[in-house]
Amino acid sequence: MAGITIENSKTICSFEQPVTTLYLITQGRVKVRCPGGFYQIGVGDVVGICEICSDIHFLEYTASEETTLMPYPLTGMDALDNLLQKRPSIAKLFVLSLFRQFNAMMEQSSLSEVNSSELYRKLRTHCELYEALCSQHSIQSRLPAEVDEIEAYLEETPDEWLNKYYFSLQRVYRGDHSHILLQEPGLSLGILRKGSLDLFKTYRVLDAQSQYRSRIVNCYFNPSGNDMFDTLTKLYYRLCQAGQDSGALYESIQQILQLPEQYELPPESEAVSRVEAFRKKSEALAHPEIAQGNKDGSDSDILHLLDGSLETILDFAGLEKEKETAFREHVAAYRASSDKSSTDDECSRLRRMLTDEFNFLYSEVFERSLTVPDLPVPVRMFLYFGYVDEKLAGEENSVILYRLACFMNTPGQAGVYTFYDWLMSIYNGEKNPSRSELDEDFDDFIHQQKRKNVLTAAELAALENNALEKVRYELQNLFPSANKVTFGRIAAFCPLFTSENVLKDLNSSFITPDRISSALNMLKGIDFSAFYRETIDYESSQAMNREPIHVEYLPDIILMPNAGIRGSLWQEIEGRKRNSPSRMILPVFYMENLETAMVRMTGEFRWEMCKRIQSGRWNDVSEPSLTSEYFDYIQFYKKNSELSKDAKEKLQNSLARAKNSFREMFVRDYITWILYEGSGSARLNKVARKILFTYCPFPASMDGSLEQNPMYSELLSRQKILTAQRVHKLEILRQRLKNSGTGIPDCLEHEIVFASRSLDNDQQPA
Repeated sequence: MAGITIENSKTICSFEQPVTTLYLITQGRVKVRCPGGFYQIGVGDVVGICEICSDIHFLEYTASEETTLMPYPLTGMDALDNLLQKRPSIAKLFVLSLFRQFNAMMEQSSLSEVNSSELYRKLRTHCELYEALCSQHSIQSRLPAEVDEIEAYLEETPDEWLNKYYFSLQRVYRGDHSHILLQEPGLSLGILRKGSLDLFKTYRVLDAQSQYRSRIVNCYFNPSGNDMFDTLTKLYYRLCQAGQDSGALYESIQQILQLPEQYELPPESEAVSRVEAFRKKSEALAHPEIAQGNKDGSDSDILHLLDGSLETILDFAGLEKEKETAFREHVAAYRASSDKSSTDDECSRLRRMLTDEFNFLYSEVFERSLTVPDLPVPVRMFLYFGYVDEKLAGEENSVILYRLACFMNTPGQAGVYTFYDWLMSIYNGEKNPSRSELDEDFDDFIHQQKRKNVLTAAELAALENNALEKVRYELQNLFPSANKVTFGRIAAFCPLFTSENVLKDLNSSFITPDRISSALNMLKGIDFSAFYRETIDYESSQAMNREPIHVEYLPDIILMPNAGIRGSLWQEIEGRKRNSPSRMILPVFYMENLETAMVRMTGEFRWEMCKRIQSGRWNDVSEPSLTSEYFDYIQFYKKNSELSKDAKEKLQNSLARAKNSFREMFVRDYITWILYEGSGSARLNKVARKILFTYCPFPASMDGSLEQNPMYSELLSRQKILTAQRVHKLEILRQRLKNSGTGIPDCLEHEIVFASRSLDNDQQPA
């Protein structure tokens, strides 16, 4: 009979393949894979002899080197019995091979039992360490539920006497009198059949032990991500960020890192990539100067650090497992969508879910940040820009965001705050929460709780002074609406930073205090009184004879974490205090012209501030004001004899485009007033120009360019007369104080300077 040659690494018989042939190894070696391990057989051994009582192979045979096999068809037990009786030498080889393989399986079983017990012991040790650390640091335990279902291994083990029994038979069949046994009819087949059945029992024990270990390993690396590896690494990150001792926990995690090398894990568990991600993060934690940001790092170094940003942010937040898993899955689905702005039902529903989850995650990350002195850069990028994933943001954008996040350490400069810094200013008591869309501030909220009688007096007092509750009020009432408003495209809104929303270079669209100051200076160069409020200086009221003065309150600019196309006035004053800064919202990356946005928001502010001051009489023309005169102008423009037919038609069309909103009409005229009329380009009609010139006057420095224009001559003359009268009155007051020996208040000097800004140089007071 001719032999067959099998190349190295080629499979001879695979698992569950029908048993039809026995193969005697005449040259080479074969690897036999069994549950949880393997053993080697060589020349004189028989492939398949262990499985003669089985219809299929329950072991897998692979050539370890180039191997030559002699095949013996296995058509039935009678044919095998006939072969064994006719050829005793073959029978001896078959029997001895069975003995060797049985003993090898028994060794595998003993080793498997030790490994199972050791793996269970490690699991319990890791759980106990985790519980102890959670208790020590007052952290909620998040052990996976599957862990409690694992018990110590108590499965059936092979009979130990069988090992000695087959060792003894092996010595007998190797002895000088083995030929006597081989000549006994039916003995060889009987031994082979019993050995095959005993070996199958050992196989079943091995298989049970292997499945037991798989259950334990699955507790460490589960495809759902809710596993021991995730639980322990999150605790490790948290302890490191808080500067707590994490050495014992790190050692435990190092043991877990070996599991993907020791056991076969399903690809969906992503064990290898998760292990690699941990190694990168632990390296960053070991070098905080890198993790906290370095502007000089190369792009590749930065991208390396940002790899797995979503996991870094989620690890930092410490969400409940269900919320974390849902957000991770939704981010993956959003990343995979080809059209992220699609208006179909599925994509819209996904954006809504992501929005709710993002808002919740932002709150959790902010509260967590209060206890961590140095935030990881991906977390800072999340808080400042809405960044969650380096793939969604794009590599180039991610690098820019990283470098920007490293140097945002001057909150409130020129009244400009990132939203994170704004929340910190509320938490530190520097600012009060904003009003809600229902025009309720935090004090109103407290009053509502008191009126409903849902809290005790002590609880209400604690709530009033609770900084974190104030922050939560801001997050619930300002954040969702303002983030959507500043994004601009309401139907396609999703708060996650994506490359699709970047419409121009990030560096040039990034809002800085200098850019805000420049835009405000441009605006105040034309409408110098925009942010001044008329008030009484009560400290000097007696000396001033209760003469009103003007004080400038520049707006607070809150930069929402998105790349958007719209700015908006959120509230014209703080709470109920009229003499306080307004609050304007902009995206931190503004994709349109910033100066135009500042002009629009200032127009909105002027309208709303006048309404606030005039209260219920804001549209009563009998009490002249900006809003009452403009309201009267728009309401009765058709009867206005000062307007031409063309002007009336233009007003009708403009009102239709503004959806009959008088406020929007004024804002558009105000933009024209600043950007065009302020540069000498006449665009407004006579009536609108007069109203804006009266209530939003140009500074005296512009008189020279306007005096030559007949449309302004009458307006300028009237303004100079009124302003001169005001300055004269203030100078008389100053002189009277001087003559009486009373000190002249600073506020009086400032008011004279303010009033004089509407006079030309010849009329300026000495």
